[in-house]
Formats: sequence, C-alpha cells, structure tokens
Amino acid sequence: MDYNRPPISHRRNLVSIVVLHHQSQVKLKKMNTYNPYMSLPGITTEEMAVLHQATSSLSDTQKQTFYMIYSGKRKSPQDIMIFTLLGFIGIAGVQRFLVGQVMMGVFYFFTAGFCFIGTIVDLINHQSIANEYNQKMAYESFNIAKMGI
Repeated sequence: MDYNRPPISHRRNLVSIVVLHHQSQVKLKKMNTYNPYMSLPGITTEEMAVLHQATSSLSDTQKQTFYMIYSGKRKSPQDIMIFTLLGFIGIAGVQRFLVGQVMMGVFYFFTAGFCFIGTIVDLINHQSIANEYNQKMAYESFNIAKMGI
C-alpha cells in the first residue's frame, strides 16, 4: 500500500473541485467579455439586440469598423429629447434636422412645431425617433463595414 497517495475518494473530490473551478473560470470569462455597445449613452436592450444580430456575421475587424462608424452616427435618445425641448423656446424642428428629416425640420421651424403640438408629440416619442434613426445608421454602418472601406 502506498501511503504517499491520498485515498481514491479524496482524489475524486479533488478532480471534482478542479473541474468545478475550471467551469467557473469559463463562466467568468464569458461574463467579463468586453461589450463595446454598453459604452453607448442611453442604449436600450432592444437596440443592443439589433446590434448583436446585425454584427453576428462580421469578422472581428469588421465589427470594430462597424462600432467606430456606428458610434459616430448614432444619436442618443437624451439628445433628441434636449433638442425637442428647444422647440418650446422658439427653435422648433432641430430634432428633425438632427435625424436627417430636413423638410420636416423646416416645416416645424416655420409653423412653431405645428403650434407646439408636433413638438409635444416628438417629446413623448423621442425614444422611438432615436431608435428609428439608429436602426437606419446601423444598417448603413453594417454595409460600410461589410465592404471593408
């Protein structure tokens, strides 16, 4: 009998502990993976899901290119809200210019935001205005990253 080796039951426990430790390390690595989209201000879970789905077929370099382009084009819902609030002090329509709706912005400007009714509606819907614009920018950014420009 070899007195230097631990009994079989202790060896099994040791193997179990090592396996569990390895599994917990793998879970920690998955949890600690860097997600660049989390640094975008005001990002919603819906937007995050769209971005993950859009970039799933891209390589790592293309994902970096996508992130660089998208983060420059993206508009935060808070920005849309702040520019909509400018409509109440006489500069209506800035939020529409910001999202590329130039004609609507001009119309808002000359009609005082449809007599403030359109401005109030935009204030209520600022999140959906930002989401719609950001989805268009994600699509554009995806195409540019895919082309490799």
